[in-house]
Amino acid sequence: MTHLERGKLVLNLEIEELKRLVDRLDDRFSQAVDLLRATTEAGRKVIVLGVGKSGQVGEKIAATLTSTGSPAVVLNPLNALHGDLGIVSAGDAVLALSYGGETSELLNILPALKRFDVRLIAFTGLLSSTLARHSDIVLDCSVQQEACPLNLAPTASTTVMLALGDALAMALLEARGFQREDFAKFHPGGRLGRVLLQKVADVMRPEDRMPIVAPETEILPVLHTMNERRAGLAVIVGSDGKLAGIFTHGDFVRSFEHNPSLSSDPVYQYMNKHPVTIGLDRLAVEVLNVLAQHRIDDLVVVDDTDRPVGIIDSQDLTKLNLL
Repeated sequence: MTHLERGKLVLNLEIEELKRLVDRLDDRFSQAVDLLRATTEAGRKVIVLGVGKSGQVGEKIAATLTSTGSPAVVLNPLNALHGDLGIVSAGDAVLALSYGGETSELLNILPALKRFDVRLIAFTGLLSSTLARHSDIVLDCSVQQEACPLNLAPTASTTVMLALGDALAMALLEARGFQREDFAKFHPGGRLGRVLLQKVADVMRPEDRMPIVAPETEILPVLHTMNERRAGLAVIVGSDGKLAGIFTHGDFVRSFEHNPSLSSDPVYQYMNKHPVTIGLDRLAVEVLNVLAQHRIDDLVVVDDTDRPVGIIDSQDLTKLNLL
């Protein structure tokens, strides 16, 4: 078997095991989500246990839970009996990961955990195991075959555990009403954090960089102003200081096709009198949604009195790593 054939076989084996996992999900999964939701909403935390590869999968599950608003900590079973059980409090929920359900290091701390008022959710591939028998909720992670050609190295089984953890975390996220803005609070350094925490005022070009013209301005000077300010639109402002419309390069091209001699005409004859705008205090993420929804590249920012105070050019968003 070639390397490519082996790689495809591994992926197909793991895909098949994930499909089997989907078919096995039942009310126990819903019970686990409800338990974790009640735990989190009561101000308690999730304790994640595992040894070896299961422990490494548990670390990722704990990180996903924490980053989506459900505080989770990893408890090393080897250290738990030597003082680390101090992180466990009454009301916590415990996720215990062990494919065979007979990992001695994990089973050794079960009696100590039972002294606390905690509920135990097991991720295991053997429903008759010691871990399963001592758990409140058991989630079946069994696989028919590991992707390892020797059927020894944890491969398909760890993939199933990891995917089940993701499913649990995402169902919990939805059940708790966790929103994009909540996610941004825990990811301020990432791209999504930058998008969600910034306001329109943080990403717009201010008024002194806007190509502002009066409605009576002729087309040629309007184009000159747009080029001078390196903008894809001109902001048309009336005598009252409020937004009267916009004129874009696209408007010019479309108008020129019908009237090649428009250069001396006033811009109000060709401007868009009802442009899409956005408020000054709106979130930057809304800019992305508006640009995509209306399939436009430029956006006028207005204050509460409908006076233009800035513009947003999609090219600026790219430079700011928001696109």
